[in-house]
Amino acid sequence: MKNHWTTENIPNLRGKTAIVTGSNSGIGFETAKAMVAKGASLKMAIRNIEKGKKAADLILKEFPDADISVSELNLGSLASVKAFSENYLKENRRLDFLINNAGVMMPPYGTTLDGFELQFGTNHLGHFALTGLLLPLLLKTKGSRVVNVSSYAHKAGKINFDDLDSKQDYNKIAAYGQSKLANLLFTYELQRKFENAGSECLATASHPGWTETNLQQHSGGLRFLNPVFGQKPSMGALPTLRAATGTDALGGDYYGPRGFMEMKGTPVKVKSNGLSHDIDTARRLWDVSEELTGVVFHF
Repeated sequence: MKNHWTTENIPNLRGKTAIVTGSNSGIGFETAKAMVAKGASLKMAIRNIEKGKKAADLILKEFPDADISVSELNLGSLASVKAFSENYLKENRRLDFLINNAGVMMPPYGTTLDGFELQFGTNHLGHFALTGLLLPLLLKTKGSRVVNVSSYAHKAGKINFDDLDSKQDYNKIAAYGQSKLANLLFTYELQRKFENAGSECLATASHPGWTETNLQQHSGGLRFLNPVFGQKPSMGALPTLRAATGTDALGGDYYGPRGFMEMKGTPVKVKSNGLSHDIDTARRLWDVSEELTGVVFHF
């Protein structure tokens, strides 16, 4: 269809490198596969190495000459994030695409290994720390991009600075919304910092609309409605791919499906809510995130 962005619009990525977190299934897997198809060298950053290797084998069956490696990354462990980043910096000279895709959605209350509420700790703090630790390579790579995968659910979120870990009152939907709002606040503040530093790096964001994935395992209602409203992961990955590789993408752009209520369809630029653009909240969240993770960004 005319003017509908698809994988055909992805430029040649030969010579470029990508990290995709949580790329063993769902939209992460489809994102990884599409980038490999266009020639990118891929690092699959996966919590479960065995699942990662199986996913890599599936891609290699289709693209036997692909350059793919799998490394362990548990975003719920700052020690794991640090170890992954140190190894990547040691072994690589460039990083063109950092796709912060992995996430957890509406589980029962739990914490990361560092004691943060599972969704806030994994979806936001883990990716915040990962980005900060890989920043030297991102800054060194001309035109690199950081893509944070958010959700339409950010509209139900607010940052509760008095109880970021939801210890006083855990509501899995509110906690998920908070983590996805944090993804956007982080994206926009990161872009402002890139610009202030005179860097050509871009920070963009995406959301997959309603996509059938195992992310919904803790939400019976959503899973039940998947066949009616859900789109396939290959479609759900398109907003991320456009945010990462779109030749017309600008820093701070946010992409989602073009259809009714942004549930499904090919990707277009969409608007996030007003709270996500609140600069004071973004700066405060940034400072708190540096403090909690111990990762300071040096531009």
